Amino acid sequence: MIEFKNVTKKFGDFTAVENISFNVELSSIYGLIGYNGAGKTTLLKTAAGIYRTDGGDVTMDYQSTFDNADIRKSMFYIPDDLYFPMNASIKSMAKFYASYYPNFNYKTLDNLLEVFGLDPKKKIRGFSKGMQRQAEIILALASRPRFMLLDETFDGLDPQKKDMTKKLFVEYMAEGYCSLIISSHNLSELSDLCDHVGLINGKHLTMDCSVDSISDNYRKYRLIFDRDITKEDFKDIKCKSLDIDGKVVSIIFDKATQGQKDRLAALNPIAIDEYRLTMEEVFLNEMEDKKYDITKIFEK
Repeated sequence: MIEFKNVTKKFGDFTAVENISFNVELSSIYGLIGYNGAGKTTLLKTAAGIYRTDGGDVTMDYQSTFDNADIRKSMFYIPDDLYFPMNASIKSMAKFYASYYPNFNYKTLDNLLEVFGLDPKKKIRGFSKGMQRQAEIILALASRPRFMLLDETFDGLDPQKKDMTKKLFVEYMAEGYCSLIISSHNLSELSDLCDHVGLINGKHLTMDCSVDSISDNYRKYRLIFDRDITKEDFKDIKCKSLDIDGKVVSIIFDKATQGQKDRLAALNPIAIDEYRLTMEEVFLNEMEDKKYDITKIFEK
């Protein structure tokens, strides 16, 4: 299990992440989402033991990850910006990783090379961006780690390789080998992969829940009235967001309750429809702190 306990990381006077706590269970895939610059990479580098926390701690199997050689031998971190030595090939990197990771498996390596169709003897720096990403994924899975930290790992992969990589991660988790955290700002990459998600917004973790509970909790209603309606009509209804466009109202609740639809029905709309929000819609609602009138941007 990976535990984040009140983790804070600062760079001088700048606080990148503050007081973040969550757990990643064994055989779980945890999606870390947030806009670019939200602190996802900082949090993963802290978990990997690259950064020392300025408060709190990250533990794997109840051991602190910072400056811990034993934990590093069971943890694999794939950064957003990959680096390979000048003349490195998958074959030479496999030899390097096999000397460090005690569970490195050459049979797994060969199977993955066949699946991805990469030449293990070619220089990795001569590969495309997507192929370099595939090479690192192959080496990570062949290392058979107990903990995997992946930063924007699908970046550069074509749809077919992306789908195959997701299936490989799920299969690896199903074997009970690993706890995995994967960061992304692309919700479509994570919605069908992760069982839990965490949202970083404004250097804090503002959402931490199972994927199933997202659709269970959030509700969106679309109401149509035969009269003009104002926000005053909804003053006694607590909601996440409210949009009124003439006689049409869209309202979102972040905690679904039995009485919500009844209270809306009491306003006597001529039609009321109920929807469950997708993960992307939840993300946009949680992240939104400003609303802009786009039509006015290009006014003279």
